[in-house]
Amino acid sequence: MAKVPLHPFGAPRSTFLDEKSFQKNQCFLEERVCELNERRAQVAEGWGKKYKERVHAKGKLTARERIDLLKDEGTRIFEVGTFVNDGRMFGKVKSPGAGVVTAYVQVKGRWTMVIANDNTVASGSWWPRSPEKIERAQEMGKRLRLPVIYLVDCSGLFLPEQSTTFPGITGAGHIFKKNSELSDEGVPQIAGVFGDCIAGGGYMPIISDRVFMTEQAYMVIAGAALIRGAKSLHLSSLDIGGPEVHVHQSGCADVRVPDDQVAITMIRKEVRKLPSSGIEFHRHGADAAPPLQPTDDLMGLFPSDHRHVYDVDEVIARLVDHSMFWELLPDRGREVIVGVGRVNGLYMGFCANRQGLIDDPEHHGTKKPAGILYREGIAKLSAFSRACNADGIPIVWLQDVSGFDIGVEAERQGLLGYGSSLIHTNSTNDVPMFTMLLRKASGAGYYAMAGLPYEPVVQLSTPITRQSVMEGRTLAIAAFNTKLNDEFEVTVEDPEERKKIIAGMAATEKRIEGDMDPYKSASQMDTDEIVAPSELRPWLELFAEASYQASGYRRIKNPRIWSLHDIQALSEPRG
Repeated sequence: MAKVPLHPFGAPRSTFLDEKSFQKNQCFLEERVCELNERRAQVAEGWGKKYKERVHAKGKLTARERIDLLKDEGTRIFEVGTFVNDGRMFGKVKSPGAGVVTAYVQVKGRWTMVIANDNTVASGSWWPRSPEKIERAQEMGKRLRLPVIYLVDCSGLFLPEQSTTFPGITGAGHIFKKNSELSDEGVPQIAGVFGDCIAGGGYMPIISDRVFMTEQAYMVIAGAALIRGAKSLHLSSLDIGGPEVHVHQSGCADVRVPDDQVAITMIRKEVRKLPSSGIEFHRHGADAAPPLQPTDDLMGLFPSDHRHVYDVDEVIARLVDHSMFWELLPDRGREVIVGVGRVNGLYMGFCANRQGLIDDPEHHGTKKPAGILYREGIAKLSAFSRACNADGIPIVWLQDVSGFDIGVEAERQGLLGYGSSLIHTNSTNDVPMFTMLLRKASGAGYYAMAGLPYEPVVQLSTPITRQSVMEGRTLAIAAFNTKLNDEFEVTVEDPEERKKIIAGMAATEKRIEGDMDPYKSASQMDTDEIVAPSELRPWLELFAEASYQASGYRRIKNPRIWSLHDIQALSEPRG
């Protein structure tokens, strides 16, 4: 009988990193995490205290208060899309979090995806990117078969920006298509309607399996003001589409409740009726356990200079249960590491980029830089990804990649073909895949290692993540290449022109460095969330449990018959 050969992995920090370097790295990251927490708090404030007071004056809760009441006591909310629209102005106003909260929330012991209109931001209106953020959360729920809960309090589109929110393939109407897809897949949808639900805000809950309406809620295609103008009728929105209409007459809602608190209680009761979790079954008798090597070390393992290296093996050792890991093909494609570990007792596959220098097996006695994808490493990633898909093992991609190998030899070895093979498997896998951009996410390497264009369920960045085709300095050199010599020095002799070239290169480098800011990526939805390195393990626990919670919708083979055992057997030395 084949067993998963997990072995001790990693070492105490003192054996590979001196205290001075650790403290320097830790101070560097703590500054950035402090900024991260401050920016999270700003988003959570919505439009501020005055608007919270307006909500409370109506006898209602804010979106985040509703989520706090909904979640199981003592559990954490994992928000995604926190920084969508970060830094953008719409006239004189901002839309923190695009006016909607999307989060993984544990309810009655089951992970759910919650989508809640932020009623402190323009009465929960939809802004540019609000539909895309909602659709992204719906897709996460669909991919993991998690119940989706809508906490609806939405006055429709923010009309001054309607031209960028209403039309298009991911415009507001696409939300309702996602509602339909979730329904078609059999994913439970539950809606609580708490206030203004006008136009699209009224459509969003209708396809849900259960709809609860409070006494202050109404769902209308057009609000009272529009009807008054179009038909000269003096009615309130509650008269037109309140609970009296939709619970007792139209049947568009199921249950009428007095207030927010009762609605949340009823939603929790509905979630409890759903099938229980498959998590314990898929642990195969193991208990959830923390890593042996402390997760807090992660705040000091990453160098303050992005050009310096670290040992990704030690990162993995601080993410997996008991710091036990099964590395496959350890002697091939050394620029990457692939293998299996448990997270909260559940098996997860890991693919990660190594850093530093590695032996070059094709040129004996020489070294080559890791952090780059070569032929063997690409083939290794492809084989491992396919095997995990065949075995039903969720995959975690730990990216710190500078791109593919380039040059004459790389082309002769067919790296384009090997890369295409990896892209194909990652594009067609059925297993949940999760991507964590630890630091660099550059060029085609970012794509090949399940970057966001290849639709991982979630992509996380850290405060030191750098997403780009190439670094700012490299791009500046490429842009001004005709004016430089082989040492990248300006060859022009005219002082004025020379000065312009140097200034142009500096400006190009500065602009590209700004474009690589993780908050800019998060603002334009090029990554799902920014998290501190110390939070990577809790996020992994969520990913593991959410991947195994629902049963029967995908292949999950028992560990005795994994394809990975075949790879291991064929790579072992004979005799």
